[in-house]
Amino acid sequence: MRGTGRKPARRGREALPDVIAYLERYQELVDDWTAFEDAMRRPLPTCVWANPARIGTENLADLLAEDGVESQPLAGVPGGLRLADGFRSGRRWWFVAGLAHVQEAVSQVPVQLMDLRPGQRVLDLCAAPGGKTAQIGFALGNRGTLLANDFSTDRIKALQGNLDRLGLINVTTSCWDASNWPATAGRFDRILLDAPCSSEGTLRRNPALVTRLGTGLSGRLAERQKALLRKAVQCAVPGGRILYSTCTLAVEENELVVRDIMREFDGRLRLVPAQLSGLITAPGVTRWCGECLGDEFVACIRIWPHHNDTGGFFMAVLEKEGERQDEVSPQTANLGADLDPVWIQGLTRHYGLPEDLWQRFRIHRQTRRGLHLAAVDHIPPAFPPREGSGLFFLRTNIRIPKLSTAGALLLGPYATRQQIALSWEQRDFYLARCDLTPTSVQTADLRPGQVLATYRGFTLGVALFHRSGTMESLFPRRWSG
Repeated sequence: MRGTGRKPARRGREALPDVIAYLERYQELVDDWTAFEDAMRRPLPTCVWANPARIGTENLADLLAEDGVESQPLAGVPGGLRLADGFRSGRRWWFVAGLAHVQEAVSQVPVQLMDLRPGQRVLDLCAAPGGKTAQIGFALGNRGTLLANDFSTDRIKALQGNLDRLGLINVTTSCWDASNWPATAGRFDRILLDAPCSSEGTLRRNPALVTRLGTGLSGRLAERQKALLRKAVQCAVPGGRILYSTCTLAVEENELVVRDIMREFDGRLRLVPAQLSGLITAPGVTRWCGECLGDEFVACIRIWPHHNDTGGFFMAVLEKEGERQDEVSPQTANLGADLDPVWIQGLTRHYGLPEDLWQRFRIHRQTRRGLHLAAVDHIPPAFPPREGSGLFFLRTNIRIPKLSTAGALLLGPYATRQQIALSWEQRDFYLARCDLTPTSVQTADLRPGQVLATYRGFTLGVALFHRSGTMESLFPRRWSG
């Protein structure tokens, strides 16, 4: 979930009594205060979702079970699984292979409300760390144009790392003040604004947040949130939809923000009734502190922690009224193919890739290090400046060009040679960047040079097979933990 980006000092779960006392201002909104208190005193479950481009949910659950990890399907969250409380997946093989992404249960929900279809142009205004961005990208079929923006270069790096691991090629990232998003970038069919907020809904995960909470903070954040939502509305095409969401319980940051922006646009926005199946939800707040906000706010969704054993969350779907007109196309970025075709031909021959595989991609150079892949119909705007478009897949500034790990995960399923299937023990040596000596049976069809290391039929990355019979792991240090 996306908070303000500030990290408070950790005090652990001894802060829980303070949490309950602070949240008492919501007692009139909660249907079962005792159940709410009990939920807030429990740790937040760890949840993941299966990468739909690589594995089905049931198959992922089977792999987890083989790895000694119990899981249960998440009600109301397609592809989602709940793991043991406190489980950490960052160094598990199925995580680094991009088969799954860790994301709190309620954070997996908003994209379901965006009515996404391939061919739409989509903007994620506050995108890091990228779980929702990835879900949007897959809902678009990993094709077309999705722009993912955030305010911090470091956060963009984390976002890009997640997109690379999962294999997204239809995303361009940017680092820009979202409240000043440029009109020259064009308008969008769907916009996600998962706004920076006080993060009250995440207190089960980090109770120490309570030390900086208060209505004063919510009031200050609300001004920023309104600026962001105002810009989102301006960027939407007539008939387009904006999903506004937060991981806070504060009415000041939720219904009141939506109300104020709807008043500003004076009849040009309507709340679309939001519905979810399989989850217990509550309607938006219609009265607060003696003030009537309006019956239309029942169209919003609140998810309270005790209803589904999750964090707290708020969602509102806004539709921009008006007839859709022919849009002026924005100036597009140049994703020219500045490359030597010998590189691609060599890669195709070396791994036995299909000759027509490259027709699915736009191959372009963004850095001197090598080449990127983007979806063939990915058309990002020229402005704001891009941090990245697509996925870095081939390093060319070395004597023998090499697939990146993200490139190996993406293209590995199409390879027909130069692959080595590892045992579970070899798998762990490989991921720990240790050399290993495979058996003669494993290497019978290999020739010295770069190979794709696989486990259970899934690509893990690139290795170097030496004439001596040893195999050198080229798994990246930053991925290995």
